[in-house]
This record gives sequence, C-alpha cells and structure tokens, in this order.
Amino acid sequence: MTVTRSLLLFVLAAVAEIGGAWLVWQGLRENKGVLWVGAGVVALGLYGAVATLQPDAEFGRILAAYGGIFIVGSLAWGALLDGYRPDRFDLIGAAICLAGVSVIMYAPRS
Repeated sequence: MTVTRSLLLFVLAAVAEIGGAWLVWQGLRENKGVLWVGAGVVALGLYGAVATLQPDAEFGRILAAYGGIFIVGSLAWGALLDGYRPDRFDLIGAAICLAGVSVIMYAPRS
C-alpha cells in the first residue's frame, strides 16, 4: 500500500462527501433548489465508490480512519466556503484526529 495513494483517496473521498452534504444543505436549507440536492446526492454516491478504492481491504479500518479525515476536511471546508474560523481547540482536535488516522491506517502490522 502506498501512503500517498491512500491519502489522495482520502482527500478525494472527503471532497465528495463533504461537498455532497454541503450541496444538499445549500439546496434544502438555503433554498437553492432540487438541482443542488441532486448534485449532492451524486457526490455522496461518488464518496461511497471512492472509499472502495483504498488499498486496505478492511471496511471498518477504512471508515474509522476516514472519520478523522472527515473532521479535518469539514473544518477546512467551513473555513474556505462558509467563512467559519476554527479556534485553537478545533485545530488541536483536528491534529489529534490526524494522529489517530496515522495510527489506524499506517502503523506497521505483522
């Protein structure tokens, strides 16, 4: 397994899932319409497909590690697209999550 490929897949999955959820949010909560919701549903489906491309075959491990990526990605998405400014506790929590991702996915196993 290459760490670089795995990390790129995690980023792609995060963009698809967070972007999809954001599109649905915009469509429903911000009244942007059914096309936004539909695009969000498609993006959420792509997220599910991208997750299957991870080199590791363990579903539970992939989704557990992805949870940390999702947390960091959600904070970044909010900062970039919604003007949210993470505070130091958000950043500390995100760093802890990334440490967890590293242990779950990339620790040496026998």
